Amino acid sequence: MGIRLTIFTPAYNRAELLKRAYESLCAQSRKDFVWLIVDDGSEDGTKEEVAQWIEEGKIRIRYFWQENGGKMRAHNRGVKECETPLFVCLDSDDYFTKTAVDDILNRWESLADREHYAGIIAHKGSDEAHTLYGAMFPDHGDTTLRGLYRKGFKGETTLIIRTDLLKKHLFPEIPGEKYVPEDVVYDRIDRHHVYAVLPRILTVCEIVQSGYTDRVHQLRRENPTGWLIYYSQRARSTPMSVLKLKYASHYLRFEKLAVKTIRKEYPLPAGMRILGIPGAFLLRLKGKL
Repeated sequence: MGIRLTIFTPAYNRAELLKRAYESLCAQSRKDFVWLIVDDGSEDGTKEEVAQWIEEGKIRIRYFWQENGGKMRAHNRGVKECETPLFVCLDSDDYFTKTAVDDILNRWESLADREHYAGIIAHKGSDEAHTLYGAMFPDHGDTTLRGLYRKGFKGETTLIIRTDLLKKHLFPEIPGEKYVPEDVVYDRIDRHHVYAVLPRILTVCEIVQSGYTDRVHQLRRENPTGWLIYYSQRARSTPMSVLKLKYASHYLRFEKLAVKTIRKEYPLPAGMRILGIPGAFLLRLKGKL
């Protein structure tokens, strides 16, 4: 049957933290996976550290180095290099629970009509016993990612996604920008597929509150085109509501800052533009994007 799961980690000057992820993968109860690392231009000895792990031979590792271009370019590279049917992202500062790989593959093998599914959706935790923010899935039925949040879910998820779908939906690579909201890709996958729910914690990550708001503002200032694409998609796909108007308003705020050639690929319908003008004006008065 062959190896079916690639665990992808984008790395940028995180050699010290990366070791924890490595140790968690070495401790997996089932080791039929590949760890694919895309080093986004690290200068802290990440390459040498990974070379040592490859030599140890405890798990299968594929390593690629590229010039720094941001997480989304690293993600695209990982998807393009992936040779397995399933793909899951493990950030360099997170780690997997000991049975994560086993849980993923068992759940996938249990599905009868896999073409119907984008993949599997599971929990992230603050530790192996507690989900992030204490959030639990509202039910265990098949769901789109966006549909899960519409049901009231407030936490964060581990997404295991079919590689063939990710290859069809790469992140836009924008000159001068390094970030695109992840939902740009996930919303596109949601259009035609659902996820099988796995109500278990697979990924453990630390909750970092300090500086979070400033970081979000920085991402919005430095990557206006990526955010324009996000708001264009959301404004078009959301049913008529206050939320739809909010998306349209934010689109108009980013419009003049976005790369012109890409902006033309993501226009906003005339009627929606008119409805978004009052909100955009208020955002401008408050100095917000």
